Amino acid sequence: MTINETRKIAVAGATGRLGRHVVDVLEERGYEVVPVSRASGVDVITGDGLDAALAGVDVIVDVATGPSPDQEEATAFFTTSARNLHEAGQRAGVARMLVVSIVGTDRYSGGYGAAKIAHEQAALAGPIPARILRSTQFHEFVGQLLAWGTQGEVAYVQRMRTQPIAARAVAETLADMVVEPDGPAVTDVAGPREESMVDLAGALALRRGLAVKVEGVSGDDADSRLAEDGGLLPGPGAMLAGPTFEQWLDSGA
Repeated sequence: MTINETRKIAVAGATGRLGRHVVDVLEERGYEVVPVSRASGVDVITGDGLDAALAGVDVIVDVATGPSPDQEEATAFFTTSARNLHEAGQRAGVARMLVVSIVGTDRYSGGYGAAKIAHEQAALAGPIPARILRSTQFHEFVGQLLAWGTQGEVAYVQRMRTQPIAARAVAETLADMVVEPDGPAVTDVAGPREESMVDLAGALALRRGLAVKVEGVSGDDADSRLAEDGGLLPGPGAMLAGPTFEQWLDSGA
């Protein structure tokens, strides 16, 4: 299927942090976008409304996430949604599927990272040809970590070496991949520069005028040590996209 033939794209998770950017970018590029979310009456877990939503769709972009970070619950969500998207997509004649995952997820010993591996495996094993785009942490994730770790006048943030990327840049990369039927099964995308998550949180707190002191903390499990040692940085063949965190802040994001 060529660029001229790909016109209708379904976005699973269309109202999420990444999904809304994917919808915007695809519509800006002239595609007909079908939002797939419970807000639009479509449920990827129960399958309600899925057949109707995928009618005439050429490509599915799957950026849906479940409500729980628990490994068992997240795995059930991802594998069920992947199966339902494949089955309904096959009935509708969907040509390709793109799925977003996390850089380094294959190095996690358990938890949410292991659930994403199960997601990748389910997506690649289905009848519709699929490609995986693994992304580093979003710039938007820094504020979430800051909020989670704030206790009074101190914000405790996990020490982590990362190469963060704007969610909009990930959406643009996905839109580029829509017209690339051939390519590696798994691709990494990251922001342009390696950073310290603690430093990023401190910069965000300063920019927002938050009266908190940011302190880095180390976890005592293997996954925390992996992140701190840079084990979740992208590989040498990763695509680089979007602004640095500082440029993103300067843009008013």
